[in-house]
Amino acid sequence: MVDQRTSLPPIHDFATWEPVLRLLRAGDAAGQAARSVRVAGSIGRGGWSLPLQRRMPPPGRAAQAEDMRDEFDAVKRVQHALANAGVDDISFTAEISPAGQVALRLLGPSPAVEPGIGTPHPGTLILVEGALPEPCRRLPEPAPGAVPAPSADPELLERTLRERLPGAIGATEAEIAAAEARLGVPLPDELKALYRVTRARWEDWGDDHEAAQRESTAVGCELFALDDLYIADASSRHCRWEFAAMEAVVTPPDAAVQGLVGSPGWIAFGDNGGGDRLAVDLTPGPHGHTGQIIMVGHEENIGASLVADSLTDLVLDRLSKRRGGSGGERPPAVAHVNIRSLPSVEAAAHPGLEVLSIGVWDEAPLGLAPVMGLPRLRTLVAYPGTLADPLEIAGLTGLEYLELGPQEWRVLLDAGAVPRSLSAAAIKVHGNPDPLPVVAVANELLALWDRPRIIQTVLEGSLGAVP
Repeated sequence: MVDQRTSLPPIHDFATWEPVLRLLRAGDAAGQAARSVRVAGSIGRGGWSLPLQRRMPPPGRAAQAEDMRDEFDAVKRVQHALANAGVDDISFTAEISPAGQVALRLLGPSPAVEPGIGTPHPGTLILVEGALPEPCRRLPEPAPGAVPAPSADPELLERTLRERLPGAIGATEAEIAAAEARLGVPLPDELKALYRVTRARWEDWGDDHEAAQRESTAVGCELFALDDLYIADASSRHCRWEFAAMEAVVTPPDAAVQGLVGSPGWIAFGDNGGGDRLAVDLTPGPHGHTGQIIMVGHEENIGASLVADSLTDLVLDRLSKRRGGSGGERPPAVAHVNIRSLPSVEAAAHPGLEVLSIGVWDEAPLGLAPVMGLPRLRTLVAYPGTLADPLEIAGLTGLEYLELGPQEWRVLLDAGAVPRSLSAAAIKVHGNPDPLPVVAVANELLALWDRPRIIQTVLEGSLGAVP
């Protein structure tokens, strides 16, 4: 771990943190006179996690912002400093003596470490710069036999929309060509027909505040302006490594839509009003149609659902009743072994297994022999204490993501057995242990790949004795 005792930037100024520290000390008032207080937390520009017990509102009244005003103000002070420093998130630990002396340690950030979620412990370690989880690297399979649905009718589509949206300002051919050049893909005929009727620009509506609602009703979604069309490829659907590594791209033979994170053939053109994107699908599944309309859900990391066989069907409210298919009895590519799911590693093992997650387990620790040599296994997540012999992991030569408890990582590090095939890794903690030993393990892992380590900056100051 690297110590830095120079503290020139505001985020490294003890005064920036003093209000937060006072709140944390006050929250431990019962024992602070007799012992040191140890606290840890994290603050980011968009949120924070602090071990505070908030005051309950008076009986009969709901909690209000004013009930947390001191906390808001203290955190905001740190958030302003983060913004000024160009830092998104920072974790910290602090030890506060009974006399009010404070040793504050700021942890990070590191460009090679994703922030933890609601925890001061580090998130995923990106061991290979720019590496992406396998599902995010997957491109669509070719569908040479795919054709537009019989219902696709650009002329009917355009005629219907002109009747519904009289006076709308449509895009010129030059504007459509410019959109195609920007996207790098020709627009399908139905999408061109739609934008010839309306280019969906706010400035075209002037003072007509109901125009957007009429347009949404006419088309069947909240339509993007022609200038806002985008390709819903994998890069447009950001997902943290620790979640994306747990997914698998699976497209059953009877599927209408490929089970991708994103595709260069998904042209997003609208929203359902709840954050889910509607797209024209030019790379359909085995039983799909070119130009079908799909919905890319904002609560899922992978896949999309079929909405309509064509844009014409969407506008005419002829929504598809077809589904992608379940894939029959094929073993799952993602397997969970725990007290509620699969009963053993043996039950999870098969040649198509890509992701093995070992969760809470109340029996004897598990061995990994059944999954040795599986050709597609790339992710292993094991809850602390569930592995009989962590050194067996050295035999899993195709892993790209590994998540273990600190003790399991310690075994691999001490034996020089950390798989060098990894692109990312994570340290899974149980409960709320001291972040400093976890950071130490993280830095050892980062050092193996010569990646930027988590820097510890030590600040010292005083809060004064408790009045």
